[in-house]
Amino acid sequence: MAQDISTDDVAELKEQFDMFDIDHNNHISVEELGEALKEAGFDLAGYQVREMITKLDKDENGTIEFNEFLEIYKTLKDDQVSSKFKVAISKKSGIVSKGGTSDVEGITHSFSEEEKVAFVDYINSQLKNDEMLESYLPINEKDDDLFSKVQDGILFCKMINNSSPGTVDERAMNTKKLTVFKKHENQTLALNSALSLGISIVNIGAEDLIKGTGHLVLGLLWQIIRIGLFAKIDLKEIPGLIRLLQEGEDPSILKTLSPEQLLIRWVNYQLEQAGDPRRIKNFSGDIMDSEVYTTLLRQIAPKDLNLDPVPMGPNYEQRAEKMLQNADKMKCRAFITPKDVVKGNAKLNTAFVANLFNNYPALDPPDEEGEVYEETREEKTFRNWMNSLGVRPYVNYLYTDLKNGLVLFKLYDEVKPGIVNWDKVNGPAALAKQGSAMKALENCNYAVDLGKQLKFSLVGIGGSDIYDGNQVLTLAMVWQLMRAYTVSVLQKLAGPDNTITDNDIVSWVNSKLEEAGKTSKIRNFKDKVISDSSPVLDLIDAIKPNSIDYSNFKKSASSDEDLLLNAQYAISMARKIGARVYALPEDIMEVNPKMVMTVFACLMVVEKQKK
Repeated sequence: MAQDISTDDVAELKEQFDMFDIDHNNHISVEELGEALKEAGFDLAGYQVREMITKLDKDENGTIEFNEFLEIYKTLKDDQVSSKFKVAISKKSGIVSKGGTSDVEGITHSFSEEEKVAFVDYINSQLKNDEMLESYLPINEKDDDLFSKVQDGILFCKMINNSSPGTVDERAMNTKKLTVFKKHENQTLALNSALSLGISIVNIGAEDLIKGTGHLVLGLLWQIIRIGLFAKIDLKEIPGLIRLLQEGEDPSILKTLSPEQLLIRWVNYQLEQAGDPRRIKNFSGDIMDSEVYTTLLRQIAPKDLNLDPVPMGPNYEQRAEKMLQNADKMKCRAFITPKDVVKGNAKLNTAFVANLFNNYPALDPPDEEGEVYEETREEKTFRNWMNSLGVRPYVNYLYTDLKNGLVLFKLYDEVKPGIVNWDKVNGPAALAKQGSAMKALENCNYAVDLGKQLKFSLVGIGGSDIYDGNQVLTLAMVWQLMRAYTVSVLQKLAGPDNTITDNDIVSWVNSKLEEAGKTSKIRNFKDKVISDSSPVLDLIDAIKPNSIDYSNFKKSASSDEDLLLNAQYAISMARKIGARVYALPEDIMEVNPKMVMTVFACLMVVEKQKK
């Protein structure tokens, strides 16, 4: 595809591609491509950008990868506008070029200075009362202080716990005499803990964070911050979300919407309540004039705050500053500056609105109590596992986001690369046309066939069950995919001639414990001796001698509190030595055999990688 483009041009275009890949997920979305074209003087409507993606999106995943981006360049070159396009990208405002690791030697990556400032401000405000961080805070937003302060991993661990309390057991963190080795352990703990929350860390390693590589640090931080900001946008937390339903909608629709979609509905609901005829579809172009924000703040703010009037003069930045002064009165001036509003920085404006929602939801409880769906532990674990692999589209709700089969195919490809015949898959373009239901069902039938090829137990499970969102049968299939993925990693290390079974893992656990002189032993993954976490901790200590501080272990633990403390410590220590554990502490203390198996299998992977 790149044969008509010089090597120098390819290198330059890779850098430009990375500039517009703001969330560092190795592809450009409709929004990001539209922004690139707009900078080049092509202010296309959203549908025109989508048509361009449909035309050039060879793998039909709805986004543009780098090879497809080269096709855009060639098209533009043919139209004799390539130079204008390249200059516009190179001069993209707010982008700071920094050296970083890359697959292509000599390519630099870049990050948004505005995002750095916003994240620094958020970290300073969220962690300011943490005594352990007195020497870290406040971080200076005007230089590269952030990239040096995160290098030992402690700030990442603290931010993960700020977004999802209890994810990292702080007893597992190295806090004294931080050698490079100990920093590496902290970063490994942070990265594997982030994975368990559904954060994608593709192309991010502990070494990158120790170096303070700017674009990778900010990419990881944004995903961590996003989790915390969106945690309360949930029916259980805010029952009043039911008021965001549109006429004729069933309440179940709310759990299928992404947090961003719910926030847009929330803003539009508040505009309607205020009698404002405007409605928004995004947090970029639709909010740039500050009019929507001005109405929103007046609608949700307590009446005794007496917000100031915002003159709607011709200077948009002055408008935005006045609006943000009102947000400051509400203690909600966060993430954005007047320039971010006027430029329509979607990421930072989304964060600003999420922060407003968290502080002032302004949604009265429903008139009648209805059934509130709460995601089960198992569902959450599976969903986080999928998202951590970087699947697209992002999975918000298992039973709707898997029904067209696309995510399942990407998971199969992770389990056994090449197993999916993509010519048989109906991609996003086909699913967007008339008859999409039949196309989605065809995908689901093919997904079941692939499961049978991998010898999954799928008796009584058909493609229609996945398409219809049958919870029990969908979970049965997803569990087998997760198990197959875990075992496939082991299989690669063991070699193609060695089939790994549950009994093999149990035998390895016991032989490793015996070899290290430990008294722990398990019969199977249902063994109740696992409930106090002693076999897990002993196995970690056997893999990495003297890594466990047994003063943190509650011997003869019988209360749920002590069992949970042991399990929290065991899981964090497993992640610290490199195990990609998705299981929760409750899975160990309750001896959930499915998830217990994954814990031991992940530790077995660590041992085999060492060898």
